[in-house]
Amino acid sequence: MILVHGRGASAAGILGLAPELGHPDFAYLAPQARDSTWYPFSFLAPLERNEPYLSSALRMIGELVAQVGRAGLPPEKIFLLGFSQGACLSGEFVARRPQRYGGLALLSGGLIGPLDQPVNHPGDLAGTPVFIGCSDVDMHIPVERVTETAGVLEGMGAEVTTRIYPGMAHTIIQDEIDFVRSMMASLTEV
Repeated sequence: MILVHGRGASAAGILGLAPELGHPDFAYLAPQARDSTWYPFSFLAPLERNEPYLSSALRMIGELVAQVGRAGLPPEKIFLLGFSQGACLSGEFVARRPQRYGGLALLSGGLIGPLDQPVNHPGDLAGTPVFIGCSDVDMHIPVERVTETAGVLEGMGAEVTTRIYPGMAHTIIQDEIDFVRSMMASLTEV
């Protein structure tokens, strides 16, 4: 599992989820963003405003996926999980490099780009299981983008489960951890 931290956080912090996820068959990897941010502006800013940082961050995730592949695990055994800015980056990576992945969990995140521009990604995710969890009142992640992200990923062939939590803070809750844990169990049974 590749765990991608949020803005202002750290690789060590997101690795703290590993014991809660509790799957001994998984190895957990977490890249660290320079200055604890993957890109400088909101994920809803025009794409060019977040360059060259966004492209660099996507390359870093790609290099990590390639490294895992060289170690013998194909993409269909790789699970990406991100929180907040890390969720946005993880989702964008999978949408831009579509293939079958072991799983994708976006915890308080969505695809990157302005709300007034349609998000469209070609390609086939070939049944990749995806979980998207977010609050209906998240101050960073508009629920419209969560819904749009689910639709885009479904349109690309992913099997998407979306849960919108009423009044939830910008955090990770037990229900999300439990759902991700069940996704992980399904992956290890294959």
